[in-house]
Amino acid sequence: MEIRVLKYFLTVAQEQSFSKAAKVLNVSQPALSKQIKDLEEEYQITLFNRTTRSLSLTEEGRLFKEQAKQIISLVNRTDSYLKNINKYISGDIYLGCSESEANRIVMKAISKTQQHHPDIRFHTYSGNAQYVEEKLDQGIFDLGIVTDPVDLSKYDYLKLPTLDTWGILMKKDSELAHFETISPKDLLDKPMIISNQEMVKNGIGGWLGGNQRALNVVATYNLFYNAKLMCEENVGYVLTLKHLYNESNDSPICFKPLNPPLTLRSHLVWKKYKVFPKAIEIFLEILNEEIKKSS
Repeated sequence: MEIRVLKYFLTVAQEQSFSKAAKVLNVSQPALSKQIKDLEEEYQITLFNRTTRSLSLTEEGRLFKEQAKQIISLVNRTDSYLKNINKYISGDIYLGCSESEANRIVMKAISKTQQHHPDIRFHTYSGNAQYVEEKLDQGIFDLGIVTDPVDLSKYDYLKLPTLDTWGILMKKDSELAHFETISPKDLLDKPMIISNQEMVKNGIGGWLGGNQRALNVVATYNLFYNAKLMCEENVGYVLTLKHLYNESNDSPICFKPLNPPLTLRSHLVWKKYKVFPKAIEIFLEILNEEIKKSS
């Protein structure tokens, strides 16, 4: 399999036309069609549904497209690194982030890194912990911010200093809004919106004394913003972290912490025994100094 052919395939998939893709690639249409046909024959798969009027990916083609995109991304990053290895310090750092106030110290370290090394570029991707770990293990992300509980045995890591506090987001005119804190019994008959991550479900299950199934879960979410909108529209009470929402006087919703308190620790992690380019080494040194200052 050649990288050139993968790029040809991705262009055809993007343009949904051999003729349009051939113009983009500046190759002849017969030559392009033959390259894709040879690729299909090599692996005994059909990548495209072909008709006289349309071109679309098969199920095999959609799966192959995702793999091809990851391969091309890794090739481009490696090419960039090798071209600049003996020049000025530069490079691209790919960082997966869960949603947390603990991320702030990482963002501060990014700012300081770019002040001293403006040719180091950061690419951040937001997702839940399961998403971040998956992309780390695939080599798509260089670094990831994950929250407990997490299996740290397969990673090297830096422990981030800020603890997040769990609580409930609710309408200010809701039944529980006058409470200072929220206990397990307060939630058992309420419509709940919770994260779809297993680690969150397990954590809240422990806080509830193993009685998680007693919750009336009416919706789940993987990132916070849509959960906030559901709360504002009276779908239910949102289990979330304290600093994801900045409450104001004119806001229709408010946050109440759990009682007994439930907190969460975050870690910056990367694959064990990974050899990093200079750009990432510098960033980790700066972040480590920021963590020491906050201790």
